[in-house]
Amino acid sequence: VQLQASGGGLVRAGDSLRLSCLASEHTFSNFSDAGMGWFRQAPGKDREFVAAIPATGAYTSVGAPVKGRFTISRDNAKNTVYLQMDNLQTEDTGVYFCAVSRTRYVQTAPKYYDFWGKGTLVTVSS
Repeated sequence: VQLQASGGGLVRAGDSLRLSCLASEHTFSNFSDAGMGWFRQAPGKDREFVAAIPATGAYTSVGAPVKGRFTISRDNAKNTVYLQMDNLQTEDTGVYFCAVSRTRYVQTAPKYYDFWGKGTLVTVSS
């Protein structure tokens, strides 16, 4: 499965970014059957759960540090999952990874994700 994350960049605190993650159709034909997630990793820190969405998109889960600021969504017709990030803070700086879950449901632990994209860098300056 090939996942291509995009949309990262350098922004100032308080700004917004929208990340996209495209799952290649020719390598992943069952996008609509899989839960999807976003994780991030800051320099010197462990990978951290950001948000997840089940195959149906009927509900979502977001991590406590980003609750109220980040929103995950998906478009199964486009094999794409999104992460809308509002009111970005310096502590949101890191590499953001999208991942495909081995289940249809929301999972917050990395161990439940089988495929990972290469990540996109988000840098938030003060």
